[in-house]
Amino acid sequence: QVQFVESGGGLVQLGGSLRLSCVASGSIFNIYTMGWYRQAPGKQRELVATITSGGTNYADSVKGRFTISRDNAKNTVYLQMASLKPEDTAVYYCNRPTFYYPWGQGTQVTVSS
Repeated sequence: QVQFVESGGGLVQLGGSLRLSCVASGSIFNIYTMGWYRQAPGKQRELVATITSGGTNYADSVKGRFTISRDNAKNTVYLQMASLKPEDTAVYYCNRPTFYYPWGQGTQVTVSS
């Protein structure tokens, strides 16, 4: 069973940047698609970015500002976030889309205006 540990969150000002990391306890080499999700207070968890061997996809709300990448040798998925906005404030998680593994604890991102 794969487990995830997310890190890299914090408090940043409007327009700032952060790089999130997600380390898997098992190999993600055979996990074709990985994704980053976020959940803001009082809202449902939403998918913001996915990565496969064929490319990446982003939610419209983060397109052009966030970049997802992966290092299979390190069992790690990254989310580089730039031009952060207060509406990006949320707990961020990684997981395989649709057929979820157990969720990690997430990492809190707070953007102040």
